[in-house]
Amino acid sequence: MSTPSKPLAGIKVLDISRVLAGPWCGQMLADMGADVIKVERPVAGDDTRHWGPPWLEGTVESAYYLCANRGKRSVTIDMAKPEGQALIKQLAAQSDVLLENFKVGGLKKYGLDYASLKTHNPSLVYCSITGFGQESPYAHRAGYDFMIQAMGGIMSLTGKPDGQPGGGPVKSGVAFTDIFTGLYAANAVLAALYQCRDTGVGCHIDMALMDVQVGVLANQALNYLTSGNVPQRLGNAHPNIVPYQAFATADGHMIVAVGNDEQFRRFCEVLSLGHLAADERFSTNGARVNQRELLVPVLEAALVQRTTDDWLAALEAVGVPCGPINTLDRVFDDPHVKARGLKQTLPHTQAGKVDLVANPIRINGHSLSATTAPPGLGEHTERVLDDMGISPAQQQALREAGII
Repeated sequence: MSTPSKPLAGIKVLDISRVLAGPWCGQMLADMGADVIKVERPVAGDDTRHWGPPWLEGTVESAYYLCANRGKRSVTIDMAKPEGQALIKQLAAQSDVLLENFKVGGLKKYGLDYASLKTHNPSLVYCSITGFGQESPYAHRAGYDFMIQAMGGIMSLTGKPDGQPGGGPVKSGVAFTDIFTGLYAANAVLAALYQCRDTGVGCHIDMALMDVQVGVLANQALNYLTSGNVPQRLGNAHPNIVPYQAFATADGHMIVAVGNDEQFRRFCEVLSLGHLAADERFSTNGARVNQRELLVPVLEAALVQRTTDDWLAALEAVGVPCGPINTLDRVFDDPHVKARGLKQTLPHTQAGKVDLVANPIRINGHSLSATTAPPGLGEHTERVLDDMGISPAQQQALREAGII
């Protein structure tokens, strides 16, 4: 079966963002087939290129940079200089989408703000990603994922309760808010492109890390808005479902995710605690949530008697959701991860090859993941400028002036 053309084939994206939220959005669009041109500072490039170790062997590319930039072309342009601004304006005039994550108003002095660029390209979809949005009492403040996780409430929900050993707020182990913002931004861009297809008119998308963090509080936000009670940290337990948490076993830990009363009945039978499912204190999920302090210690005492693998085999056999707590080496050795091709190996101009995490979206059996590695700094400058009609002599002059 031949590989079909990707959904965004023919769409041109100018990515002048850096670090994670903007580049993650750009990478999503590249995976979907867009031609994404990443504009970086000469010599230094995207900040994340230097956020190591670890580094890709034989290169100066950090693992952090590699996680968010596959499928793109890199062009180095100094936007602080008028000649550089002119090049970016020319690229923007030829683009369908522009991604940026500068401080509010930061690009206006360069003539690279939405109001300036839309006069030359009315169909441009211009996506701004900031900490607090274009209009906010905090609009002038820089936004960083860690800070937004704290301000946006997720850290008040993550970690053990204050009274327990190791209690206190904990951030997510990955840049949770940045990545969600990149995904929301990509969704917004796709909607705007769909609208532009019909109207011929672009728009300015205003994405704020803080807005996204509040938006993905999901059931916990509604727990508060519905009841007026402020949710507290529960460690690995769930506020609305019991038992739905980590448990110690004879040789480690495992996750049990009982989602309904029938699963609870089967869970109890495997643990030789069938009487619990018939006990009105525990027979329904609502009752179990209210009586978790009575129920959970009984389950803990039973589960610690056998190994993780023993419990997994027994519970999976009767359809009770459960799983191990894998380290990343075990994740990438997992049969599912291998079968789904979630580790992707691509050719790399300096290292020979690079291992990446593939895009998880599959359409008609085909992965959407880009097939080119994250670019070296300025790797495509000459080719892109050639396509823009910039002559070799002009390019040489721009290099000598430090513009590219």
